[in-house]
Amino acid sequence: MSAAQVQAVVLAAGLGTRLGRPLPKSQTRLRDGRTIMQQQVDNLRGVLGGDVRIAVVVGFKANVVMEAHPDLRFAYNELFDSTNTSKSLLRALTTSHRGGVLWVNGDVVFDPRVLRHVQPWIERDETFVCVNTAAVGEEEVKYTVDADGYVRELSKTVEGGLGEAVGINYVSAADKALLVEELRACADTDYFERGLETAVARRGLRVRPVDVSPFDVVEVDFEEDLQRADRIEAEHLRLDPAGG
Repeated sequence: MSAAQVQAVVLAAGLGTRLGRPLPKSQTRLRDGRTIMQQQVDNLRGVLGGDVRIAVVVGFKANVVMEAHPDLRFAYNELFDSTNTSKSLLRALTTSHRGGVLWVNGDVVFDPRVLRHVQPWIERDETFVCVNTAAVGEEEVKYTVDADGYVRELSKTVEGGLGEAVGINYVSAADKALLVEELRACADTDYFERGLETAVARRGLRVRPVDVSPFDVVEVDFEEDLQRADRIEAEHLRLDPAGG
């Protein structure tokens, strides 16, 4: 799959109450002046090409996000205050173009080298989840694998997890319809990982965990996360002043 064919989605419909800001978390400003979403868009375009298709699932204060990014496509989760990411991803996949989809949680700040690292899997059109094997947080989405190294379990309640999912994922063109069916069957309050997990268990979906531990990724839920995210930005600019 060429870079021009890649399509990306940002899930940014949630209320983001834990951070305690008046705007959607995706519009939180980092130390360098960019919002979290602008950092994501810059990373996607910088690695996958300026013509990469990017869609955003919006909900809470949707107009704020849309006005800040008039050059992107949008899908609306009108039940943003009563549904979770399973339904936002469902909306994204059912409105996507033909082909695989890379999706990112709207509150994730990440080193762009993550995208460079996963490009081989995208080019092979292979379904994957990015994981961090250096940490297994109790409140994070954790995973285990089967005998062939594919994801077996994927949830916050996994015991003996090998690492945690970081919120950057890809579904292949061949697997997209199957995942859509499982997301439809999810409860409104389920995270999208539930759809992946049931697709693995019931439909034999093969999901490769791709270790991105060498690169910084922060999900911004609290003020301390935002401070960590600012350090990522400062370190990346120090290593790559041109922003490439």
